[in-house]
Amino acid sequence: MTTKINPFAAAPAPMKHWMDASQAIARTLDPGLAHLVEIRASQLNGCANCLNMHTAEARANGETEQRIYLLSAWREAPCYSEGERAALAWTDALTTLSADRLEAARDELQAHFPEEEQVALTLMINVINGWNRLAVGFGLWHEPAVKAAA
Repeated sequence: MTTKINPFAAAPAPMKHWMDASQAIARTLDPGLAHLVEIRASQLNGCANCLNMHTAEARANGETEQRIYLLSAWREAPCYSEGERAALAWTDALTTLSADRLEAARDELQAHFPEEEQVALTLMINVINGWNRLAVGFGLWHEPAVKAAA
């Protein structure tokens, strides 16, 4: 079995910068929208760690179980606003780099968000994809209850 690296212990300075940037970017968006993006990208990337953490945070922020459960089928579920749908389409397109969906997703994004929010949302998608890769790559696991107790 390969020994896993704790990136926070192995490279504390870069990880602190990454964490600070992640938190600063997240603060530029509505928390509910940020949680939907984090959960959706984590579903696409198969990141159990981030799904575990961000679904707990979304619930604590008032997100409903129904909307969390239906994220994997957001296109068919009627419980998301047009703006949320645009953000989720953008998340899908950037997470999977789906060129066939990118232009339509960009058009929807532009119809629902001003330019500054488009950039913030794109940065948020990049952040969660980065966290997914760190968590999956290094086998990280974060328990929300431990964070809440700390």
